Amino acid sequence: MKILGIGVDIINNKRIRKSISNKAFIKRIFTSKEILAFKSNKNKTNYFAKRFAAKESFVKALGTGFRNNLNFQDIEILNNKLGKPYFSENKKIKKIIFEAFKVKSSHFFLSISDEKDYSIAFTIIQKR
Repeated sequence: MKILGIGVDIINNKRIRKSISNKAFIKRIFTSKEILAFKSNKNKTNYFAKRFAAKESFVKALGTGFRNNLNFQDIEILNNKLGKPYFSENKKIKKIIFEAFKVKSSHFFLSISDEKDYSIAFTIIQKR
């Protein structure tokens, strides 16, 4: 298996705390599934901060940033039954991966963590 890209992002949680007070920000950055999943989470700020950092780490792993019609809503972070975060794949992401790396099948690895002041995310994109 070949690693195609690696990305990491860290964010100050205070920055997100301020931003999520604006409902338009939440709707612009996060998907409806992410917003719905947040309702069962106790720490609103850190929940959104980790997902924001994950989206940033993903575009860094791509090596493109948010370009070519890629936006925050296209990248969705969900959790499996045990709580492990993962990127939800969709047709647009598959197309972007193909255009960036010329591979038909890829796998994503995501690790997110937080402390009182900061949240961090680490992403690996791997060829299947």
